[in-house]
Amino acid sequence: MKRPGKAKPFSRLTFVIATMSLVSLSSSWQAARTAELGVNQSDAVVDSSGYLKVPADYRKIYQYLGSWAIAASQGQGSDQLHNVYASPGTIDNYRATGRFPDGAVLVKEVFGTSTAPMTTGIVSHAQTLKGWFVMVKDSKNSRLGNKLWGDGWGWSWFGASNPSKTTTADYKVACQGCHIPAQASDWIYVAGYPVLKR
Repeated sequence: MKRPGKAKPFSRLTFVIATMSLVSLSSSWQAARTAELGVNQSDAVVDSSGYLKVPADYRKIYQYLGSWAIAASQGQGSDQLHNVYASPGTIDNYRATGRFPDGAVLVKEVFGTSTAPMTTGIVSHAQTLKGWFVMVKDSKNSRLGNKLWGDGWGWSWFGASNPSKTTTADYKVACQGCHIPAQASDWIYVAGYPVLKR
């Protein structure tokens, strides 16, 4: 009776190839899941009439895009801090294509600050939430006639007391003026978001 031979050892090269295949599959799955989440997020932010709302749990689900410090008009420190988040998949898509994908959601938190001396110097930190600014990408301008939509985006401001009901009646009057200097970069100040750079 023939004795079974010893199993061939699992070579280092085979191990590396197998590991790379698993990583590749995992990355592909993650990219697909991220894209799916991004689409679903826009659905969760816009109702059937085209009204926007602040997405629930955006701090857990969305990716941090960057922050802005608005200098105090008098004295030291900042008057406001703006923290900006992007729906899943937005950053990867922008880095790959140089564009915001349709359905991408941007959420900006606006905080009043507290400023005081600390060991590192005069420091401002976020203290009181003033509200949110939400934008949803719509390159087809598919909601003609809706005054919250146009120029490739949905636009809405929300006071801190009600994240579900916008106080914006017309984006051209209430929102777009602040974005005119960024018109050439799709109305977004992309220079302030290092994570968008390839």
